[in-house]
Amino acid sequence: MRKWFYPLSLVTLLGFAALFLYFDSKEIAQFDSRMSQLFGDNKVIGFFHYFGDTKFIIFITLLLIIYLWFRSKNYRGMLFVLLSVGFGNVLNQMLKKWIERERPDVSQQLETFSFPSGHAMVGLLYLFTIAYFLTEHQSSKARQLLIWLVSIFVAVMIGIARIAEHRHYASDVLAGWMIGYSWFVIVALWYEYRNRVLKKQTL
Repeated sequence: MRKWFYPLSLVTLLGFAALFLYFDSKEIAQFDSRMSQLFGDNKVIGFFHYFGDTKFIIFITLLLIIYLWFRSKNYRGMLFVLLSVGFGNVLNQMLKKWIERERPDVSQQLETFSFPSGHAMVGLLYLFTIAYFLTEHQSSKARQLLIWLVSIFVAVMIGIARIAEHRHYASDVLAGWMIGYSWFVIVALWYEYRNRVLKKQTL
């Protein structure tokens, strides 16, 4: 990974901590209200929530695991996927139950807690994990950039879709992106460290 990815993960972790401490503040409430007015009820944006649905993520994650298995027997990479996406989802549920923030008050609202957004967090995790492995051995910088830009765009749209559908506050979504990215980098650091250790052992 690019070296600036690492300090950015510390920034996003601190950002998540700040949102956790102040999500019920007046300033955050005003921010949430503005974002709801800006994106609320946008059907085009709302469509992107399908890319963050649990069944879709499970399907794509299994495809990625199969790809890593058949392509290079990359068992550590398969564990990367499970840690990033699988445990990332568990972490999201744990945080929601711990923080217990209620969702926006709309009709037919979901019954689970709101902070951080699972679609935003796990959506970013599976998309960034895919991008990571698609670019791991990609020599073309232009293709690497394109893959990451597409992943970032879809991850952003998944999060905004939750605001458009009034399923989450904007601060929930922002928190999901932040903690999701921080967790992704932690897993990537472990993966790259283990690969370096293995490389030294085989020299």
